[in-house]
Amino acid sequence: MKSGISRRRVLAGLISGAGAVLLAGCDRLTQSSGFGTLLRNTGKLTMNSRRLLLDRQLLAPEYSLADLLPVFRANSTQAPDSEEYNRLLENDFTDWRLKVDGLVQQPLSLSLAELKRLPSRTQITRHDCVEGWSAIGQWQGVPLGRILDFAQLKPSARYVVFHCADELEATFDGSGRYYEGIDLLDAYHPQTLRAYAMNGKNLPVAHGAPLGLRVERQPGYKQAKFVMRIEVISTFETLWGG
Repeated sequence: MKSGISRRRVLAGLISGAGAVLLAGCDRLTQSSGFGTLLRNTGKLTMNSRRLLLDRQLLAPEYSLADLLPVFRANSTQAPDSEEYNRLLENDFTDWRLKVDGLVQQPLSLSLAELKRLPSRTQITRHDCVEGWSAIGQWQGVPLGRILDFAQLKPSARYVVFHCADELEATFDGSGRYYEGIDLLDAYHPQTLRAYAMNGKNLPVAHGAPLGLRVERQPGYKQAKFVMRIEVISTFETLWGG
């Protein structure tokens, strides 16, 4: 049994690594429509391969405090260029609230203090960026599945979308805000967290304060930062950019 699991991990690692090679330097290329198509197709290949090879509840490797790096590189947006976000930051996110809506029976609006009072999970995992670097960090937060259970998903729910404070592309109506999406298998994985702390301290701005996403069995670009809203949907077709 152990050898079978090891073989599946090796195969999944090779496939994930192949995807990382294809996607190297994504921050510089995501504005290219052709590369955007490659990114989506490679992401689907990686996800589907992992689904085929790995047990749905298999945990990503976890590490010890001795493995933490003194510097954990911050990627992508370092701080949102948003008046709303800056106002929240000035008040130490006291007025920030996480909205949970869409295909739910009970929409939620949770403050950071309320999130921190919920049962939490702490894990030390490796962040693998498609640009070719990795780092080990400690994350603390609320398992996403617990929040979704509070919101009570409707039967038509299929995906969870994280709407962020930073922009992917400036648009007149504000529809160009960055977002990331995962399916319910990843959403309910025990290591998928709404993380509010990193290495024993409040999540730094450069790493997505006040709330980031940790999907430990996915590559680094899936770890959305500066999350403002969680929307539960049945299809991605209604989102800006598809």
